[in-house]
Amino acid sequence: MSSPVTPNRRQVLKAGATLALALGLPSVVRAQDKRIVVSDPGGPYTIAYRKAFYDPFEKATGIKVVSVARESQPVAQFAAMVKTRNYVWDATILTISADIPYLETEGFLEPIGLDAKDYPDIIPEAITPNFLGLDVYSTVLAFRTDTLAEGKRPQSWADFWNVEKFPGRRCLRRSPLDTLEQALLADGVGLDELYPLDVDRAFKSLDKIKPHIDLWWTSGAQAMQAIQSGEVDMISTWNGRAQAAIENGAPVQVIWNQGLYSIEGWAIPKGTPRAEMAKEFVRFCADAKRQADFTDTLAYGPTNRKAFDSIPPERAAFLPTAAQNLKNMRLPSPSWWAENRTQVTERFNAWILS
Repeated sequence: MSSPVTPNRRQVLKAGATLALALGLPSVVRAQDKRIVVSDPGGPYTIAYRKAFYDPFEKATGIKVVSVARESQPVAQFAAMVKTRNYVWDATILTISADIPYLETEGFLEPIGLDAKDYPDIIPEAITPNFLGLDVYSTVLAFRTDTLAEGKRPQSWADFWNVEKFPGRRCLRRSPLDTLEQALLADGVGLDELYPLDVDRAFKSLDKIKPHIDLWWTSGAQAMQAIQSGEVDMISTWNGRAQAAIENGAPVQVIWNQGLYSIEGWAIPKGTPRAEMAKEFVRFCADAKRQADFTDTLAYGPTNRKAFDSIPPERAAFLPTAAQNLKNMRLPSPSWWAENRTQVTERFNAWILS
């Protein structure tokens, strides 16, 4: 988790600014070493990104990349930095569906000037003028193969909702994100017909499954532990967490059908004094070979389709943006969630406690 700037650090920065003015230097940044601070979700992300992006960028440019683990929900901190002009970091990983529409509407994003036509190998949904998608994860259905026999293993959300034909302990995410879509898919709505979400219909569908949910998970670590330990037999979870359970020896299978993928990538807080170096770093991360390098640590898909030229086929099979997986999924509507997230979240929180 990112640490707030302490009073001592603010005093140091203020002193540095005074010194820079006294010496006639253009900015505090020029008086410091050549570096940027970036924030990522920590853990395996930091390991994967250090190998694929941070160290190679330092070697190529001489700009040091200092990484910190960001908060699980970084939007509030991002907005606060721009409003106060107190920059703890210069770029951070955000999600295009959940984070970017709000920050873009509020004018909190530093213009990067990205154009999808300049990056023809990157999936089009992964680029906006102020955001570069880096990796893709998916919310998928996963189940235990040791407790569910052949013929009793769900292959769709309709199967998950069918408790008579597919018995077992069930687990869903305690959030309307993805869960409302899954409820509609279970009720017969097609992937290409989801938006605008029929919220009333979604909650009616959720009413049917609610008595059969043994666990509502609130973190990726909890979800992984639930399916890995055998606490539940089937689950809605992020593919990387399911893959981690598999690599830890759990008999778990992922179903890509009706998955809901999300794109994570870099954005820059508007006004950071190190914006130009941050922009250079963001563009560096579009490279196919660089993106291929994170996939052996992080089971998420690269946004640059050329990256698969450097990824072993056996590993590619576990990644969301592999062609055979991506064709069965869709990206939740960023615009719909930007407009409706607050209201729907309040309703969902009240519903789950009722």
